Amino acid sequence: MLKVILIAAIVLVVAAGAVLAYAATRPDTFRVERQARIQAPADKIFPLINDFHNWTQWSPYETVDPTMQRSYAGATSGKGAVYEWSGTGKVGAGRMEIADASPPSRVEIDLSFTRPFEARNVAAFTLEPDGDATRVSWSMDGATPFLGKVIGLFIDMDKMIGRDFETGLANLKTVTETR
Repeated sequence: MLKVILIAAIVLVVAAGAVLAYAATRPDTFRVERQARIQAPADKIFPLINDFHNWTQWSPYETVDPTMQRSYAGATSGKGAVYEWSGTGKVGAGRMEIADASPPSRVEIDLSFTRPFEARNVAAFTLEPDGDATRVSWSMDGATPFLGKVIGLFIDMDKMIGRDFETGLANLKTVTETR
């Protein structure tokens, strides 16, 4: 019996070592990006992104936790505008600050999560003319620490975050096109 337990322990250690070794080969950074074509000019869409007060109209994260606490600081909109949130479960807690805004074509956001895990990423919205519409891209870039690489072997972060981005862009499309 002791021999069976020893063999099982060795197999388990080897398997865990193989998973950790494979995780170490994964990329050090990640990028998630989604796009939508919105039947509206960029100058109509841009204020909904550039002013955090407007995010309650379209962001998929705004409806996840009805008890989420929000606060705003800094500039009302554009560079220097700050949005902080604290909630339970999926939304956790964090802070966003608009690092750069180029009306009506780009908003870049420094995004810091403090709960359920610490992470610092950059989110960006790019608005480009596309015939009689605007192509809106929502992206997020960040570092992938070793633990993130291990988790990434079992959870597809692109699909998980990408779904949220797709929902947000669809909401942005609905809000913009019905105005």
